[in-house]
Amino acid sequence: MIYYLIKLLITTLLIVLISEISKKSSLAGAILAAIPLVSILAMTWMYIDTNDSSTAVSFSNNIVWLIAPSMTLFILFPILIKKGLGFYTSMGLSIFMTIVAYYCVLYTLDKLGMRNVS
Repeated sequence: MIYYLIKLLITTLLIVLISEISKKSSLAGAILAAIPLVSILAMTWMYIDTNDSSTAVSFSNNIVWLIAPSMTLFILFPILIKKGLGFYTSMGLSIFMTIVAYYCVLYTLDKLGMRNVS
């Protein structure tokens, strides 16, 4: 139980730290957010939990296919804001379209026989 609390605390602190840094410098916050910290933490926790790097490798390989559709959020969100939509509406639509993009990529990979690439 303490191990899970430590994982939760470290992960939460990183997110809060990035948020606080972003208040002072959006560029510094963006640089930190662009580093795949969540993926790094997930792979680290997987390795610590299993002592097997193959799960982290499989996870990493699968992430590669999802990088392009994740850009949907970062491209669409500022466009919607500039078009005059509110923050929450823009964020909601951007998240929805990102989910659609993920499904499109996964569907395409499945049709190409590459769904489970690792």
